[in-house]
Amino acid sequence: MNAYEDLGERQFIGRRGGDVVTLVDGSVIAAVPDAKQSAEQARDELRFDFLNDAAVLDLLRRRHLDEEEMFKAGFVHGVPLAIVGFGAAVYWGGVARYWETATPRAVYLAAVAAVVATQLFLFVRSAMRHWGDPVRQNLRARARRYREIARIARRGGAEVPAHYPHYGPYPFAAKFRPEADNPGSPETEGSDEH
Repeated sequence: MNAYEDLGERQFIGRRGGDVVTLVDGSVIAAVPDAKQSAEQARDELRFDFLNDAAVLDLLRRRHLDEEEMFKAGFVHGVPLAIVGFGAAVYWGGVARYWETATPRAVYLAAVAAVVATQLFLFVRSAMRHWGDPVRQNLRARARRYREIARIARRGGAEVPAHYPHYGPYPFAAKFRPEADNPGSPETEGSDEH
């Protein structure tokens, strides 16, 4: 994780503006009974120890990298799609629709439709690859649950920063898939400590 070489051993990059965020100790979260109970329940459901600081730090760092990869993939396919689509619409509005015969217009529309459809296919395939990957979905499901646990702790009086850990609620693409879980991953190690 080259992005983390310059960070402290308890820091990760938050979503908002790339701000560096310091991990809240699991003991701070566990000091709130409702948060501790939620973390213990989630540990069984998601096969992850939400009170293990090393595992949580690894989870949050990997979630940031996952988010960066999704953004890059969307940018690589989305920007060309938008540029080609906009350019084709402008050219149609300014030039192609005034051509005298219907044949050149039909050829233009067919060519534009083929190019846009190809780019749209590549965009959707890339999005499905990132959003549909079951291992990444497990990562997002765990990050979402950790965020919920941190919010419970904050409401219970723990010193947890607002919006911590700065990742969204993931309304989709965050379903836990036990069949895709890697039991030897760092996030499940040390789960017997709490």
